[in-house]
Amino acid sequence: MTTMYAALLRGINVGGGRKVPMAELRTLLTGLGHGDVGTYLQSGQAVFSSAHGDEGSLAAEIARAVEEHFGFGVDVIVRDHAYLKAIAEACPYPAADLEPRQLHVTYYSAPVSPERFTEIDRAAYLPEEFSLGDRALYLYAPNGLGRSKLAEHLSKPRINKGIVATTRNWNTVVKLVELTGA
Repeated sequence: MTTMYAALLRGINVGGGRKVPMAELRTLLTGLGHGDVGTYLQSGQAVFSSAHGDEGSLAAEIARAVEEHFGFGVDVIVRDHAYLKAIAEACPYPAADLEPRQLHVTYYSAPVSPERFTEIDRAAYLPEEFSLGDRALYLYAPNGLGRSKLAEHLSKPRINKGIVATTRNWNTVVKLVELTGA
């Protein structure tokens, strides 16, 4: 049985560095034996089917292949359709009432505990807010991610020590559910 997955590549095709053309990424994933390969936007989302079934091994395989092919390392998180759908459905914020630029999900490579975020004075960042989910963090940033002081704080290395974190806006969250639901 095959499962549809999304691969989230962190920090590619931004700021002129670490270029990964999506056509080459699709070819690379197909060459690894994956089916139903597609990409979304230029910012590091790919979808594929695999009978493999182990998200961690798939992420490591893709990261190795990207490094061998493009000559630089990239962090990769792989999640299946059921997980992506559950994350979208569990959103604690009224996604339907918000502009997609106001709502983001940070996907983590491993579970995160609330203790990781105890240093953050949540009241100091209002009206911005965040909530934890299953290996994910939901961020409500009414003025968008680029102006968010809370997002800046949440991306600090001491907060994300020992894990991979990559953030996607709500449009991408919804689109990945759709693309992996085939």
